[in-house]
Amino acid sequence: MTAPREQAPARRRNPRGQGQLLKTQLVEAAARLLATLDHPETITLRQVAREVGVAPASIYGHFPDLGALIEHVLRLRYAELAELMDQAASRAADPLGDLVARCAAYVHWGVEQPGSYRTLIGSRMPADLVPHTAHGAGAQLLESVIASLAAVTEGEAEGEAEADADIHGASDQAAAQQRRWQAGLMLWTAMHGLVSLYNDHGNLPWPPLDDLLADLLALHTARPTPDIAALLRLVTK
Repeated sequence: MTAPREQAPARRRNPRGQGQLLKTQLVEAAARLLATLDHPETITLRQVAREVGVAPASIYGHFPDLGALIEHVLRLRYAELAELMDQAASRAADPLGDLVARCAAYVHWGVEQPGSYRTLIGSRMPADLVPHTAHGAGAQLLESVIASLAAVTEGEAEGEAEADADIHGASDQAAAQQRRWQAGLMLWTAMHGLVSLYNDHGNLPWPPLDDLLADLLALHTARPTPDIAALLRLVTK
């Protein structure tokens, strides 16, 4: 006896003029699948359509292909995280507070939403499915961390840096910019490692997340850990 074919769940047609509702549902379904599939790189349009309860052909009225749908999801998630970091930093009283708030928002979002974090940072999407430009929206996250870290570590030496620029010219300015970028990149790498290990090995006897973050930021800012811990208590309470 032939097994019955799997049926998509019944779905009521959206009223005329509510095509945007279907687009939203498709985006939410794709985001949910990317966050929960064991192998998110295997996602298909058919899976997304089944999740919403429509025929796969219905998707093409909103997205030309699977890559465009996934890129849309990525941009929304990057925008969500960027806004969260900016909102946290908006309450900071000084550069160190700004950096602590941004990093705390990033780390806590990554731990509280591991599936969404994996979608942005840890997914294994092939380049032919999701072009590199899909992650371009995440550049502002790194740039905000670079600028915030530089404001902390270079603020005290601002006068010295300006004098060096006058004496040595553009080449030293370029070298300073490279050092600034690399410092921010290393901080972001450390935070990514913290989030990824915390998510993937939750059975380890981890210290409190904010204790780890305070130690991490102390290493990258040369500021006392207790000072950073005090700021973390303010931004995460």
